[in-house]
Order: sequence, then structure tokens, then C-alpha cells
Amino acid sequence: MAHIEHLTERTPQVSPDELLAGFHPSYRFGVVSFDTYRPDPAQPTQTEAVEALKAFAAGIGTSKKSLMGRLFGGKSPQTKAGIYLDGGFGVGKTHLLASLWHAAPGPKAFGTFVEYTNLVGALSFRKTVEVLSGYQLVCIDEFELDDPGDTVLMSRLMRELSDAGVKLAATSNTLPGSLGEGRFAAVDFQREIQVLADQFDVLRIDGEDFRHRGLAEAPEPEDDADLEAIATERYPDKVLAVDDFAELVKHLSSVHPSRYRQLVADIDVLVLHNVHTITEQALSLRFVVLADRLYDKDVPIVASGRPFSGLFTEEMMAGGYQKKYFRAVSRLTALAREGQQVEEAAL
Repeated sequence: MAHIEHLTERTPQVSPDELLAGFHPSYRFGVVSFDTYRPDPAQPTQTEAVEALKAFAAGIGTSKKSLMGRLFGGKSPQTKAGIYLDGGFGVGKTHLLASLWHAAPGPKAFGTFVEYTNLVGALSFRKTVEVLSGYQLVCIDEFELDDPGDTVLMSRLMRELSDAGVKLAATSNTLPGSLGEGRFAAVDFQREIQVLADQFDVLRIDGEDFRHRGLAEAPEPEDDADLEAIATERYPDKVLAVDDFAELVKHLSSVHPSRYRQLVADIDVLVLHNVHTITEQALSLRFVVLADRLYDKDVPIVASGRPFSGLFTEEMMAGGYQKKYFRAVSRLTALAREGQQVEEAAL
């Protein structure tokens, strides 16, 4: 029978070494490649991105040699250290970034933007530069700037890694020169933002969210009285995290986002009672991080209450963090759909 856990009872602790060991693609992208990416025939930029990334991967491992040549008087073409995948939600940017990581020689790192800022907090800036400067490739998924401190920190980190000959690759829903717009007085930090932009060549990837191509709308929430019975019937012999939504949101404020991956470790299915709209920005942003970790791990969701399309307020969905919120809604909707596919497959 199903085993029941509660995320609200978990308070994981993570060491710096454990953080570094986790800098690789998630389970969802653990075996992807350029060959498993399916470009939309109607969107030629997707095929173009695959070819450009293959060429970029072929050049990884030569950057350190080129750096040595420049230091000792040799000449080499002046190319940017990074490649930046810009596009909307669900066009496969993370799939492509993970494919690049798999194709490149090591040592290499793959993590989300917030995981790198958390790494700096755990190791110190100088130690992070020292460690990552020994890598061939650093991949940064979901690159975004939410505050001035992150802008200055990531500008310095990217510049120093580039100077050390490290190749960089990033995904985002925002062009490098527009990072931070709508979140803080970005004009005051234009120098740092420009330093970031100067590290990358930009690849635009067009297309619609693949998670919704030809699929039904988000499923209706379950009846709360039968929620756990439904979940255990659909997922026998699985580990279910069963939590009240309000209590889980409250609990997230006491767990650092760098530990959310460990928070959902060993969980097969998330069961949420009484999902409602989150009205506090800080809590909403934490839930966005949780949504990313659940999506990474491919954890189906069975929930009652509001559909995930109503998870954030209209003001939030139209504000400076709207891209984060739209991504979270897209991913949670996909996981909720998975939560009903077991039943549908049995019909």
C-alpha cells in the first residue's frame, strides 16, 4: 500500500559538498540529448538552435588552451564565452541546455540561477569562483535577476569565470540586456547588466509551450473529502507526500530554497488539500522554486481546491515577476495532468 509522508515535517540540512554534488541535470533531463529534442517544423529557430549548440559543444575544451595561448603571446579569435537561449515557456530550452551539458567534457556544472546564488551563500564568492574556474562548462538554467544584489554578484561571477576560460550557457525568458526590468531600478545597474550581456551570444528559440501542444486544459481539482483515497488508489506502493496547502506554504518560509530539492527527495506523488491563491509575494516566489524542483523530479500532483491557474493573484501575474509565475503555472499544470493520467490510462 502507499506510504504517507508530510513535507511540513521535513527540515533538510545540506552541506556545501552536497550542494556541489547536485550540480547536474535533474532526473527529468538525466538522459536527454540533441537527438531526443523534437523541433517544431513550424519553428525553424528550434532546429537552428540545435545546430548552434552542437557547434558550441564541439568547441568546449579548447577555451582553456586558447586562454593559455593569449597569456603567452598567441592569438586566437575573440569569441564570447557563453551562449544564451532566449525563448518563451516550454519551447525546450532546458532540454537543450541539458543536452549541451551531456555532450560536453567535464568537469562541468548544471544548475538553476537560484542554485548558483545559493552556492555563493554557502561557499563564499571567492571559493565559488575558485571551484567553478576549474570547470569546462557552467550551465545556468532559468537565468533571471530579481534584485540589485543578484545583479552585482552574477555580473562578477560570469566575468571572472569567462576570464578563466570557462564556457557559459544559460536559458531565460528575458534577453540579457533586459534582465531586471520591472523588478528594481535596473537603470542604476546598467553597467553590471551590460557586463552580463557581453558574455553571451544570444539564440532566440520561438514556439508554443510544448506542455500544452494538443493537450486538454488543466484538470479540474479533486473533491477534497476523497482526495487521499483517490491518490492512494491511483498510486499504490508509492511514497505520497500529503499536506494541507496552507500549512505547506507556511512551512516553505522556514526552509531555505536551496534545500527544496532535498525537501521532496524520495517523494513519488504530491497530494495537496485545498489549494488556494497565494497573496504574499515572498511566499509566492518560494512556491515557484518548489514548483521547479517538483517539475525537475517529475512528481505528479493530485490536488483539491483551486486549479493552479488561480495560484497567484492577477497583480502578480501582471507584475515584474510574471515570467516566473507563468512558468510555475505551466509546470504545475503539467504535473497535475500527470496526476490524472493514471486513472485515464486505466479506462
